[in-house]
Amino acid sequence: MRRNMQHVTLSTHEPMNVSPTDLEEPTPFIRRRPVRLIIYAGLGLFVLIMVIWPLIAQLKDPDFQQHISEHRVMVGMSKEQVLEAWGGPQTINTTFTKEGIRREEWIFEDWENSAVVKHRYLYFEEGNLIGGWFQGSGERLPTQTPSNPHSPKARP
Repeated sequence: MRRNMQHVTLSTHEPMNVSPTDLEEPTPFIRRRPVRLIIYAGLGLFVLIMVIWPLIAQLKDPDFQQHISEHRVMVGMSKEQVLEAWGGPQTINTTFTKEGIRREEWIFEDWENSAVVKHRYLYFEEGNLIGGWFQGSGERLPTQTPSNPHSPKARP
């Protein structure tokens, strides 16, 4: 005698054709491999340009004669070349490191009028320019004290 057995399947609420990867969260846009590669390549190119660009400018003018004629200074110039380009500074501060390396700070003052002065700072190490910065307009106003209570007004 043959018995008929019923085949029973349990049903779940998930469809049968769903794979486990479909249930995971999608990868955020910024974490996708092509996006990361583009970002890293762009950052690498930016850094490369920031390092290479000054070197290219120096290769085009190895003895800085064009810079000197245009009254510009550039890292790598000697003190003599800076003197040719900008003339002498108002102040020179000299220090020595623990290793005995001579460092100099040259301060140039550019007076716009009797109350406004701009400063340019250049830094030398062993006679070569290693950097500098420019301080914007700083109006020199009289200091206020109890004996001098005036309030100077800024000119337009």
